[in-house]
Amino acid sequence: MVARAPAQGGPSVYSVQFPDGALLDVNRVHLGVRRKEAEALPADHTDYFPYVQYRCVMGSRAFGLDSAGSDTDLRGFYLPPATAHWSLGGVPEQLERGEEVYWEARKFVLLALKANPNVLEVLYSPQVLTVTPVAQALLDIRGAFLSRLVYQTYGGYVMGQFKRLEADRRNHGDIRPKHVMHLLRLLLSGIHVLKTGEVLVDVGEYRERLLAVKSGELSWEEIGRWRLELHRTFDEAYARTHLPERPDYARAEAWLIRARRTAVEQ
Repeated sequence: MVARAPAQGGPSVYSVQFPDGALLDVNRVHLGVRRKEAEALPADHTDYFPYVQYRCVMGSRAFGLDSAGSDTDLRGFYLPPATAHWSLGGVPEQLERGEEVYWEARKFVLLALKANPNVLEVLYSPQVLTVTPVAQALLDIRGAFLSRLVYQTYGGYVMGQFKRLEADRRNHGDIRPKHVMHLLRLLLSGIHVLKTGEVLVDVGEYRERLLAVKSGELSWEEIGRWRLELHRTFDEAYARTHLPERPDYARAEAWLIRARRTAVEQ
């Protein structure tokens, strides 16, 4: 994602952030827009959207933080036909169309096993739109993806991002309030996972306070105090959690193999 755009009138250099949090300065000529590339594909390019097995609402509408103008973000996974999966060309790991994003089944499972917050939240979305028997079988074992890795993926990401926000605030005097809000939401969700073994998606009970962060009503000092309080609670929840050290790889793989067999039969 683009973390910072070039200053007006300055060189066309963008600060690009990778999934692991690393930042890299890249000139505009070396960047491409995924949507434009997709639109440029030949007319006979395979449409994999009909193979979406699971579709749910995510983003602010699922989090209970939406407003009248909020987008409707859709997420899920797709299971490609076996012949396409076996072909030399293979299949895309991810489908994107407007506000919709769907991962290929194996990629989706791998991300969930790594306790990727975005994917775990998809499995626990309170607003499900499409669920095939293949998808329902995955939802039935979604607890198999939860482990103590949550402590690293949720807590580690939030801490790293707040360090960058502190640096931005010192160097540029500005922060992104919406980003700060979602970091605090992640901490709340991580605490809930460690305590209950369930992923908290709808944080409606914290809506007023979180939206106060987004709107700038809470000062940076107030945000800092809340964050430290949440980190302490997060650490305590980790010390007492009943989650296993690692996810259940065997159950996840068994589901994936059954799903692949379904793709063959169809």
